[in-house]
Amino acid sequence: MSKVLIIGAGGVGGVVAHKAAMEKQHFSDVMLASRTLSKVETIAAEVEQMHGRKLRTAQVDADDVPQLTKLLKEYKPQVVINVALPYQDLHIMDACLEAGVDYLDTANYEPLDVAKFEYSWQWAYQDRFKKAGRMALLGSGFDPGVTNVFCAYVQKHLLDEVHYVDIVDCNAGSHGKAFATNFNPEINIREVTQIVRHWEDGRWIESPAILDDASIHFKFDYPQAGAKDSYLLFHEEMESLVKNIRGLERIRFWMTFSQNYITHLKVLQNVGMTRIDPVDFNGQKIVPIQFLKALLPDPGSLGHNYTGKTVIGCVFEGAKSGGEFFRKYIYNVCDHAECYKEVEAQAVSYTTGVPAMIGAMMMLKGVWKGKGVFNVEELDPDLFMDELNKCGLPWQCVDFDGFLPE
Repeated sequence: MSKVLIIGAGGVGGVVAHKAAMEKQHFSDVMLASRTLSKVETIAAEVEQMHGRKLRTAQVDADDVPQLTKLLKEYKPQVVINVALPYQDLHIMDACLEAGVDYLDTANYEPLDVAKFEYSWQWAYQDRFKKAGRMALLGSGFDPGVTNVFCAYVQKHLLDEVHYVDIVDCNAGSHGKAFATNFNPEINIREVTQIVRHWEDGRWIESPAILDDASIHFKFDYPQAGAKDSYLLFHEEMESLVKNIRGLERIRFWMTFSQNYITHLKVLQNVGMTRIDPVDFNGQKIVPIQFLKALLPDPGSLGHNYTGKTVIGCVFEGAKSGGEFFRKYIYNVCDHAECYKEVEAQAVSYTTGVPAMIGAMMMLKGVWKGKGVFNVEELDPDLFMDELNKCGLPWQCVDFDGFLPE
């Protein structure tokens, strides 16, 4: 019996639950848990109505390690799929170690009181997971996740030396709202207001955040979406890829943002609504960005009227052993409306949730196994790439002759 516990009842958690229910041969028993029981019960009811599959549900505070450990010991899953908040990663990893359960997430840890995300905190668990004989798989979403698998695939099959990687992420969809974020507003806004970094010639190079007038951006011509302004951004998968991709000389991450989004975010930042430190209000402490999150649309509610597509992929430049130089582009196109028809979610949630399910499938089948902490590019990419095509995220690999800035 292949049992999994999904922690998190946001948009991504819903997608993981739906897709796991649809893959009964790999997920024979599924439990969905969250701090708010009504949320997981709503998702479970949707899954049963759409796919005829009953899921177990539970209430748990993922920050309470003893409480979560107790649930894990009672349910005895083989894998925990963590799609809760990144602040909770370490607590969930602690509980998995206590209960003897393998772990998977889609986003790396970041402290609640510091807008900084990096893998160092989770990589520090390497010896503990190895000693316990358990596996922790980090970053099995799309980016990070699928983009890392694309890199591993290219390194295995297409190029002997991968010199340059440009990850290009486009959401060309429209949700019809004046302003909304496509995943947790607090996490999204913390991410995009940070100083930008990219890796080049053996070091990290800083540049202005996307809200700065001096930010670095250009128009990239995305398949089926056209030319879109794409902004240089720091993203976590670069941190592991510089360790694991041979011969890498430069890696950058680019993401599209509309002028409307940037204008709204500049105003919110200017008036202090993106602050992460507590302020006094009517005799009590509130955190402005958490208050803003309560005002903005729930990303999980955006799918109903969402139109357009996401286009996410990687451009690779490198050489074969004979010295011949190649440029390749591997990408996926995902349609918001089609995602909603299948799992009642928009494509940003879908492109994160489906790879989380596939990563767990790889672990349950023993395709991906090991003792310790792993990023996905350290594992064999082939069967994961096959499952992307089968599970709703088909990919294309083409020669690239487009423009990228130097």
